[in-house]
Amino acid sequence: MTRRWELDALRGLMLVLMALTHLPTRLSDPFGQPFGFVSAAEGFVFLSAYMAGEIYTRRHHREGEVEMKSAFWRRAFKLYVVQVALLVFAFSVIAIAGVLAHQPAVTDLLDFYLQRPFTAFAASLLLLYNPPLLDILPMYVMFMLLSPVVLLHGLRHGWTLLLCASIALWTLAQFGVGASLHEAAVAWLALPVPLRQTGAFDVFAWQFLWLLGLWMGSEGARPSPPPRVFPRWLLQAATGYALLCFAWRHAVGQAPFPGDATLNLLFDKWQLGPLRLLDFFALLVVVLHHGERLKAALPRPRPLETLGRAALPVFCAHLVATLLALAWAGTPTPERPWTIDAVVLLAGLLLMWLTAIVTRSLERPALAVRDRFSARRPTASGARADRPGSEHPGAEHPGARQ
Repeated sequence: MTRRWELDALRGLMLVLMALTHLPTRLSDPFGQPFGFVSAAEGFVFLSAYMAGEIYTRRHHREGEVEMKSAFWRRAFKLYVVQVALLVFAFSVIAIAGVLAHQPAVTDLLDFYLQRPFTAFAASLLLLYNPPLLDILPMYVMFMLLSPVVLLHGLRHGWTLLLCASIALWTLAQFGVGASLHEAAVAWLALPVPLRQTGAFDVFAWQFLWLLGLWMGSEGARPSPPPRVFPRWLLQAATGYALLCFAWRHAVGQAPFPGDATLNLLFDKWQLGPLRLLDFFALLVVVLHHGERLKAALPRPRPLETLGRAALPVFCAHLVATLLALAWAGTPTPERPWTIDAVVLLAGLLLMWLTAIVTRSLERPALAVRDRFSARRPTASGARADRPGSEHPGAEHPGARQ
């Protein structure tokens, strides 16, 4: 199996949109949630889960349960190491620069660390303290650690019970179960980290998006995956709702109900509010229905594909660029010259592109060695992969691995 270039391109698009949103320029607001009341974060999490489900299901079929689990845990450890490196960079270079320059954009971002540095650092290593911008990788680590158990259960017993349990957790998240559990942990364990410092993403809500992607990716890894055919009424309803949310978002801004915090919870990003999730489903149905035709009609977006192939390093590069920009330029103001916004934006995108190029050049020798090694390694059934007829029908090319 070769890489799914369209998935790489979509991940590359999500990375560019995240950079346009996070880099402190006056373009952050117009480029935030450009397709409606759905951000790049939802797309990136879902695509990552989908690719994980597809790739590790094939690994399970080809190399067995033990190797599949080990691959998940190696990936989780890699993500954890990357998170620690980003934290060290933020707590040293960025914190020092922000304090010396009296930069509120940095001191507000790292306020808990600046007040209680030792407690904050220890809690961050335990993934309990997650400052803004640095709160998505800890969620990924938790999902990757749990995914082997979930995926094996789905492969053996089906996904119905798992999806029902996931929907139940998402429902509880809408009623603040995460905040309640945090209050209990503070009371019982004397947890020193305030709720707002544990990360913006509600894990109990976002796990549903991850499990949905994991399930769909696993189903797509079948030798003959089931066709996705949507009833006409569903396609029409999804298209209508997606267009409504698109027009609504660009007419009123990123808050669908300006000034009404209660109604805005229906579209809340951090808890994946129900109307927001419905917008995501509508876009998903539209993309799945028209995807193959768009893939055939549109030119192949090589730059986005390049970014998506190196998703983790590029994601880290965009965070580094954002933190440096906050320390140097701060948050954007109407009085700030547009030239500063242009420098921040171009420098951030350039760093992401160079990171993708360097990552790809470093990967080629390693992939060649792994390719030769994999061709001679026994499969789960004991057959050598270089013997005729021993390939699994869903075998994955090493270049497709995460």
